[in-house]
Amino acid sequence: MIRLQKLLAEAGLGSRRTIEQWIRAGRVSVGGRPAQLGDRASRTDEVCLDGRKLDLTAEVAPAELLLYYKPVGEVTTRSDPQGRPTVFERLPPPRQGRWISIGRLDVNTAGLLLLTTDGELAHRLMHPSSEVEREYLVRVRGQPGPGVIRALLQGVALEDGPARFDSVAPQSAAAHAAHGSFRVVLHEGRNREVRRLWEAVGFEVSRLLRIRYGPIELPRDMRPGSARRADEAAFGSLRAATGGPR
Repeated sequence: MIRLQKLLAEAGLGSRRTIEQWIRAGRVSVGGRPAQLGDRASRTDEVCLDGRKLDLTAEVAPAELLLYYKPVGEVTTRSDPQGRPTVFERLPPPRQGRWISIGRLDVNTAGLLLLTTDGELAHRLMHPSSEVEREYLVRVRGQPGPGVIRALLQGVALEDGPARFDSVAPQSAAAHAAHGSFRVVLHEGRNREVRRLWEAVGFEVSRLLRIRYGPIELPRDMRPGSARRADEAAFGSLRAATGGPR
């Protein structure tokens, strides 16, 4: 008997965080009664989601990892009240379970989005304790001076607490150019954190592209809207980034 959210995550139904939300909302039942956080179950128990019995006894297919080049204009949700396109509309079907996004990119941010059928891995990667690096190419309006860069590295106050970049590397550009381009790295995944950090020091982000998540880089030959299954070596390196087995 294992915790219900872990059991469903291992079956590829969602991340533990998502499944906990289902339980709180009363969408999951065990043995005909509404499930509660902390409940335990086995693969042979009668577990239902929205009244539909789940088959947890089937052999679990090997987990998959998908790289997706998210274009600007798509949202990282399964459905959108505003009718905007979602990343899930373009993805190839997984062998088993469903794709779980490892974090999100906001609608105006492009670049590398990782998705997996391994709910436990998704949970570990999205947990704040993982501190997995994210790297971005960012273009801002204007030319930030050395003092601004120092502030971004030392830390600035945001509404949800202090934040900073681990590194800020200027990209080649004329000092008088209307825009500044930088390569930045941070190890958190707070909502719109890169944009809010630059806004806190007085600069508006005009373009944002994620090029790396942990050890996984956005392949140079990928184009916006395209997806690619990762090989086992890449999958293993991502597991290792969370302290798990390769």
